[in-house]
Amino acid sequence: MTSEPATPPAPPVVDQDTADALTQVLFDPDDFGAVHAPWRQLIATPEFTYRTGLTEQERIELAYRRKSMVDQRLAHPLALATDPVRLAGLHEWIAPADPTCASVLSIHHSLYLGSLAEADPNPQRPLAEEHRTGVFMVTEVGCGNDAAELSTCATWNPEDETFELSTPGYLAQKFMPNTSPIAGAKIGVVAARLHAYGRDRGVMLFRVPLTSDDGQPLPGIRIRQMPERAGAPMDHCITAFDNVKLPAHALLEGDHGRLRDGVFTSNLSNPRAQLLAAIHRVTPGRLAMTAAAIGCARAALAIAVRYSHYRYISGRPAPVPIAAHRTHAAPLISHLATTYAATLLHRRNVHAYAATDEDRQHTERNISLAKAWVTWAARDAVTEARDRCGARGIFPHNGIAGLAAALDSTVTAEGDNVPILVKAASELLFDHEPPRAAAPVDSLSALADLRHLLAVAEAIAATRARDRFRTYDQTRHQGLERWNEASLPATKAATLHTIGQAADAFLAVVDQCQDPKAGALLTALARLFLLQQIQPHTGPLQAYGHLTAHAERSLPDLIEDSIAALTPHMLTLVAAFDLDGYLASIPIAHATYALADDDPNAHWHHHPHTPQHSDAAPWALAALRVTDAAAASSPHASSRGPSAS
Repeated sequence: MTSEPATPPAPPVVDQDTADALTQVLFDPDDFGAVHAPWRQLIATPEFTYRTGLTEQERIELAYRRKSMVDQRLAHPLALATDPVRLAGLHEWIAPADPTCASVLSIHHSLYLGSLAEADPNPQRPLAEEHRTGVFMVTEVGCGNDAAELSTCATWNPEDETFELSTPGYLAQKFMPNTSPIAGAKIGVVAARLHAYGRDRGVMLFRVPLTSDDGQPLPGIRIRQMPERAGAPMDHCITAFDNVKLPAHALLEGDHGRLRDGVFTSNLSNPRAQLLAAIHRVTPGRLAMTAAAIGCARAALAIAVRYSHYRYISGRPAPVPIAAHRTHAAPLISHLATTYAATLLHRRNVHAYAATDEDRQHTERNISLAKAWVTWAARDAVTEARDRCGARGIFPHNGIAGLAAALDSTVTAEGDNVPILVKAASELLFDHEPPRAAAPVDSLSALADLRHLLAVAEAIAATRARDRFRTYDQTRHQGLERWNEASLPATKAATLHTIGQAADAFLAVVDQCQDPKAGALLTALARLFLLQQIQPHTGPLQAYGHLTAHAERSLPDLIEDSIAALTPHMLTLVAAFDLDGYLASIPIAHATYALADDDPNAHWHHHPHTPQHSDAAPWALAALRVTDAAAASSPHASSRGPSAS
């Protein structure tokens, strides 16, 4: 570490009252106690502290033990499976502390138990067996996102009223379920083609015991563990079935399909729709993956921001924290703006999903689009945060090193981002009304004008996609070739659609915030978010007459001015993430101590230049500027958020 300055500069500060008000905005005070507080407290316990020197298998075993700790805190085994808000909230907190544990919890509670809970009840089929870990088995070696084409078979035998589950070939083996002997008895929900009375009835789900209490495969089950993977370790396996006998109640029936008295019925007209209904649990799973990504981004940025305020380097006339350099602070602030937007978008989506069954298709499409945008954005934020911590960022005990690789799994899980983005984009292609014509925007100060420009950028991309789709030679080309002509602008429009929804969620809380300081920070963050999202699209916006040349020329300076205004408040912005308990065990993020060396077990010594609590920032590089008169003059009342450790 660099030497101590001869004349210490004023310490950086946290405005805790403002941070508390921001916490209320981010986490919704109505939810905090039940949805967030239990897991916030759990990851602050010694049981969730990073442990050095463990093998990959030991880390996986630890993740399963931590899963048991979560399970023990539930009033009922189905408490999370039947509550998408609580399920998503769990992932926001567990994922940064142990991504493997978060994955295991998602599979068990969302996919396995959730599938059982939503199927027709059957008195012979237990909903939950506390000694078993549930897994979910859809993907096959030769069949990934095209799950409607999977080959695993479940043949109905009416003579003894059983199913016979079989894997017809190498490509039909189930790919990557966590079916290893680790954690003892496991049981799966398996997707297989139902064959009954000589006909293929489409894909249905079946409850299948897989391993005994000592983790050994049950008769007819073949399990081969896969090699270690990059990022968070997981006990992925390839699993196959050799004529496994299943009772009649193993079939998970519902409106999408029932086999009763020798007759198969379904309220859906085609096999693909039947499959999507059967594996409906991927939607709360996507909410969980989005939540996990957001939690990791918030944790990584909190660590990097705190580190940047106690890590001093040479300066004139005295050493300064590296956060004082705009080249260091700017990318962190940019990702903070995006992470706030992603958090607020996720909060809106998860409550919309839990609130009503109306327009379910629209809600699920928004969730899929958000999963793609948020997981990619979170991975970028975590990567940047690690880079900003220099060499210390590569040590896992410092809390960031493994998170970017761990987020790779959120990009892939519950549907790869690109296929789900493409599917949503194709649905939106003719489901969009461009905004009404407006005068070209000449000033980028009003948030409403910035939001309008974002909507126009979406409309431009969508119009281009429709035009390319319609004008392509339909007499010679159909299907994929025709879609390829429209796919790139269509996916750009779909991404901008999601960013616009994030902006709407952000602007809603700006309007609703009653705390003046928190409101000013939210306004500044929202402006920076919108300016940065508009910047890549200024060419088309100007070309089509929606943005003046003057406004385009001013954009880089406006972005930099926003960054300068927010720089003094970085610590307050990350304090709102309410991670103090968890971060206390992260050496480079500790708010009161600096580490003597990079040994996580080393004795900490007091560092005189670590962040302090205050109402102002003496070392501030620039004053916060609020240009929205409405935000500056809105009625307000001081309030504290749920932050006490």
